[in-house]
Amino acid sequence: MASLDLVAERADRRAWLGLIVVLGPVALVAMDGSVLYLAMPSITSAITPSTGQALWILDIYGFAVSSLLIAFGNLGDRYGRLKFLLSGAVVFGLGSVGAALSPDPVVLIACRALMGLGGATLLPSGLAIIGNIFHNPRQRAQAIGIFAATFAAGFAAGPIIGGLLLNRFWWGSVFLINIPVVVLFLAFAPSLLKEVREPSPGRVDALSVVLSSVGILLTVYSVKSAAAQGFSVTQAVTGILGLAILAVFVRRQFTLERPLLDLRLFSDRVFTVAILTGLLSLVAWAAAGYLSGVYLQSVLGHSVLSAALLALPGATVLTAACIGTSAIVDRIGKRAALITSHFAMGIGLLFMLLTGFIGGVPAFVISTMIAGVGYGLSFSLVAETAVAAVPAERAGSAASIAETSNELGNALGISLLGSLAALCFRLLGPDVADTLDETLGTPGLAADTISEAKDAFVSGMHAAIGVASLLSLALGVLALRWVPRSEGE
Repeated sequence: MASLDLVAERADRRAWLGLIVVLGPVALVAMDGSVLYLAMPSITSAITPSTGQALWILDIYGFAVSSLLIAFGNLGDRYGRLKFLLSGAVVFGLGSVGAALSPDPVVLIACRALMGLGGATLLPSGLAIIGNIFHNPRQRAQAIGIFAATFAAGFAAGPIIGGLLLNRFWWGSVFLINIPVVVLFLAFAPSLLKEVREPSPGRVDALSVVLSSVGILLTVYSVKSAAAQGFSVTQAVTGILGLAILAVFVRRQFTLERPLLDLRLFSDRVFTVAILTGLLSLVAWAAAGYLSGVYLQSVLGHSVLSAALLALPGATVLTAACIGTSAIVDRIGKRAALITSHFAMGIGLLFMLLTGFIGGVPAFVISTMIAGVGYGLSFSLVAETAVAAVPAERAGSAASIAETSNELGNALGISLLGSLAALCFRLLGPDVADTLDETLGTPGLAADTISEAKDAFVSGMHAAIGVASLLSLALGVLALRWVPRSEGE
């Protein structure tokens, strides 16, 4: 009888078509977190942002998404996930058009923030809808794995797609590519997806929404400012205020019958390590992706198309690992898969330390392929763990925690480790300009000065990626000691 029930619960064609429709905006949101890695030299030449503006162009998107995911995940649960998906797609599309047509860095930063606002509505609601339309447990796990693979593929493909577009079109094309996908989603989603909300949503705690968003944004801004410009009174006050607001938010969650952030989820140590994995994997991936993009183009002299093609093997391995995570977990268990992800990332990143300002391509490709195994495992495990750990009606809340860890990691990887690399360049470089691209663009440079500048950038890149590697290996050791073995492992 049980088997008959399982057969009856299997998803129909409409459910699979609904999954395909949801995957479009998911891929876009992920892709736009990384599409600028190879595009920044072109943007810098076109609208000449300052060093600080260039960092904001890169990471304001991740900051906007990460500061709003928790709030929007819960609001989608209570007021309707499909409604949030549709409205988020519209906002994301408008932000994309504005970014493509931006005449100066300030407008581009604002439009990237608007895209982040739309992305924050798309991710948790999309994952929650998938969890709801697939009732068969095995099919649900398969669908979530596909969702995670698409998210990972979007991150991995972002620089490659950006490179291919920039080889033929102007820099704004990396944003206009979003519009056809958004239009198709808005056309088909209302007929293929059903509205889903909690049966008894209760009152939304508006204060928690404000506290979570403002606290995360202020804290991350303070950390970024300290890394990029050093400590100051304004930076310190901003950070203290952000942490205080987050402390009030956390304390408030324990007093609410229906909290915005269900902290009880973290009582599961595997879930906790998985969320830390989601954070750290994106810290490492974002820093390595951004810095290696500059390295391939500005240090080694590859074209944007050549740099994109060199990133392809790592992106392929990453996507394959993400798709195959379910089979890997079935064979070796979730604990072993989590541990493997950390050590693969850590060891893979170490190969980047073999790069130099002459040569370095083989070490780069090997690094991305080994680390890609770890990235793929981590992306898929975080999503699956988050949704599997909670009742279906709280899926949006759990998904928002997982995606928040990813987006915070993406933003912090560029802000912290990117700023560490920039600091090393300023200390070790020829003191011509603050960045490598600005230095190389200075007319009349001697050959020795150019070599000194490239060597300083490579040293900064090694420092940042070395830190990312050590953090990955340390979390792997923590997982070995902290995550218990389950039955059969």
